[in-house]
Amino acid sequence: MVFKRMLGAFGVGAPSVDTVLSTPRTQPGGTLEGEVRLKGGDFDAEIEHVTLGLVARVEIEHGDGEAAGLGEFSRAQVSGPFTLRKGEDRVIDFRLPVPWEAPISEIGGQPLTGMAVGVRTELAIAKAVDKGDLDMVAVEPLPSQLRILEAFLGLGFAFKSADLEAGRLYGVRQELPFYQEIEFYPSGRYAGVVGEVEVTFVADPAGLEVVLEADKRSGRYSSSDAIGRFHVSHEDALHTDWAGELGRWLDGLSQYGHPGPSYGGHHGHYEHDDHGGHHGGHHGGPGLGMVAAAGAAGVVGGLVAGEVVEEVVEEFFEGDEEGGDW
Repeated sequence: MVFKRMLGAFGVGAPSVDTVLSTPRTQPGGTLEGEVRLKGGDFDAEIEHVTLGLVARVEIEHGDGEAAGLGEFSRAQVSGPFTLRKGEDRVIDFRLPVPWEAPISEIGGQPLTGMAVGVRTELAIAKAVDKGDLDMVAVEPLPSQLRILEAFLGLGFAFKSADLEAGRLYGVRQELPFYQEIEFYPSGRYAGVVGEVEVTFVADPAGLEVVLEADKRSGRYSSSDAIGRFHVSHEDALHTDWAGELGRWLDGLSQYGHPGPSYGGHHGHYEHDDHGGHHGGHHGGPGLGMVAAAGAAGVVGGLVAGEVVEEVVEEFFEGDEEGGDW
């Protein structure tokens, strides 16, 4: 989707800009390709630079509550200075790297409820900067991430919500200033064991750091949070029995008060904490939305809601642009 806007910072008759993505879907660690299409206005304009930024809506703790801001998590200048002549058409090709820690925003062709990621185009003229074009981007999970999400559905969990929280994860090497929480609620055998489980991925080229936080409802340490943390390579993640591993961790919460057996060999290891959170003081609040999943018949059926893209853009981006960046 493209939003064509006159660049309001430069007044009537100013240039206009479209950013068109040839790869509107990507994955963490991938790239986005496309064109920035400029149209000269009623006068020659000295362009200082054209810059693209990946942005997302981020929850920020503020006093006793939370506020939302538009967070930029990747930035690349795609053009230096040039003169855009009156009425001139100019096209700038680009390739924009996507960070490995980029949040997941779409699964199976449908937006993940509570998430929105976009590319924002900035045009600088005479030291004034106009953030004049904003386009939705779909960040789909890596195969290693998808395997873990599918395992939760197979265990009878249903997707509740997802959001981004500003802050750092305790003990985890993290490049971005926020982390994503993908929240599930249980049914069946785990309904009395946990109230909900939050899954956080921190990816890099070698593998995944996965942090699980379970709100326990029964067992020796009832009404406390249990933390499971493990690291696994992308290759090993594809061959791991995640339903079995996660099932043993969940069973251990109620039976023994600890997360159950650790992984053996090269599949990773668990670390556990029954008392604190994994967010280092930045614990997430309620999700932005909730969708009832119709069983665990598949990723699309259990993880996503068919929200209209235009509504997502309006709700998550346009209002936050007015309120400023975080």
